[in-house]
Amino acid sequence: MRLTVLGDSFVEGRGDPDPDGGFRAWAPLLAESLGVRPDRWRNLGVYRATTQDVVDRQLPRAVADQSPLVGVVVGTNDVVSDYEPARFRANLDTIFGALTGAGTVVFTAGYPDMPARLPVPERYRTLLRDRFTEANAALAMTARRHGVVVLDLARCPHWAADDVWSADGLHPNAAGHRRFAATVRDALADDGWGVPAAA
Repeated sequence: MRLTVLGDSFVEGRGDPDPDGGFRAWAPLLAESLGVRPDRWRNLGVYRATTQDVVDRQLPRAVADQSPLVGVVVGTNDVVSDYEPARFRANLDTIFGALTGAGTVVFTAGYPDMPARLPVPERYRTLLRDRFTEANAALAMTARRHGVVVLDLARCPHWAADDVWSADGLHPNAAGHRRFAATVRDALADDGWGVPAAA
């Protein structure tokens, strides 16, 4: 494999349905932009996956792929459901530690202000925002320790706009998936990171 992506429904492609069934998502768009053949990339993303699910079920497969480029987007389901900060940090450390290594570029994404779009009581919205702030800090710190590229969506004005989000407020729409693919491609093309050569 030349590209492996793992994580939750953001990776799976929710919000960008394929007319033939399933989802299109940003991963195939990124693979195509990098010249990676359809048979040389793998999407392991699963709806409602938490960091623990990634550690238990997706990480072994991703490690076995030995892809030179790996994307990980996960954590939202931890934050909005059974949030345990210590477990969250430990799982991120396990995931990034297992995937990074010589010749491998790993990228991830922080969490934008999704609570702003959710139809929840204001008290719960505040609680979620506090959790996402804490989760973003943990993600950034852990990623930095392992040399993982972080796309800081919380600071990107594009992700504060309604036109990249589905009606549920949790998943990017088709335009959002296209924008994310372009954002990753631009980040990897930066002189500081480079882009692995496609087979």
